[in-house]
Amino acid sequence: MAAFKLNSVLRRQLFVGRVAIVTGGATGIGGMITNELVTLGCRVVIAARNEDRLKEFATTVNKNTGHDLVYPIRCNIRKEEEVSELMSKTVKQFGKIDYLVNNGGGQFASQTEDISAKGWHAVVETNLTGTFYCLKHVYDKYMKKHGGSIVNIIADIYKGFPGMAHTGAARAGVENLCKTLAVEWAKNGVRINCVAPGIIYSETAEANYGQKGMFESQLYRIPAWRLGDTSEVSSVVCFLLSPGASYVSGNTVYIDGAQHLYKSTYEVEQHSNYPPPNYPTTEATTPKSKL
Repeated sequence: MAAFKLNSVLRRQLFVGRVAIVTGGATGIGGMITNELVTLGCRVVIAARNEDRLKEFATTVNKNTGHDLVYPIRCNIRKEEEVSELMSKTVKQFGKIDYLVNNGGGQFASQTEDISAKGWHAVVETNLTGTFYCLKHVYDKYMKKHGGSIVNIIADIYKGFPGMAHTGAARAGVENLCKTLAVEWAKNGVRINCVAPGIIYSETAEANYGQKGMFESQLYRIPAWRLGDTSEVSSVVCFLLSPGASYVSGNTVYIDGAQHLYKSTYEVEQHSNYPPPNYPTTEATTPKSKL
């Protein structure tokens, strides 16, 4: 479970009176986003499939703050009727939804040829279709008439996503949705942006993908030469939700220590299988003179 964040680089009480929904808001990056929003005075509805985990996290945060600011609602974002109900319940209880953070998602490492149709659909339906449901219903239920700010958590898709083609395709779709809706919904006062975390260490990530040493073995790929922290993601998310980003929409912010400008996390083993150019002679590929 994410440790409670007691401070923020943003002004305290910045979000007092505001209401946010964070999908996947009880673990990992999502848990830290919830923590920081609460630190800033926001009421946060956290949504995920595991109701017990949601309730445990909400109880812990509310106890640590001394305020009942976190409200758990079970929701499987792959089911449109549950997403619709999530938005309706939030509006009914709080009267509004100022912010939406689409953090809910899931994937598994696999070579593309080994991904089954079932595995493909499971990831795409969660990461892309589930996000679409959340966007559509928060807009229909509240933001169409009142505006709001949305942040989608995507992934390091800037060099493709070899080893995770399913989530790469889904996250790229979310990024395109972001750009599309930034234009379509601007007239309704809705801002929407994406955040693309790089290699971020958390207890949830360790449980899903391996021991911390596995993450640290990737340091040479990161110009910053260290792992990212979940608080470094949450602070950017909170900024994008805030009035400080009032003229920012349709953008993707990379939180990766400049990794997207440097090395991929995927290794291509040495081979000689790539076809040579189909030139009529070999002179073009082995010129006699040196340039």
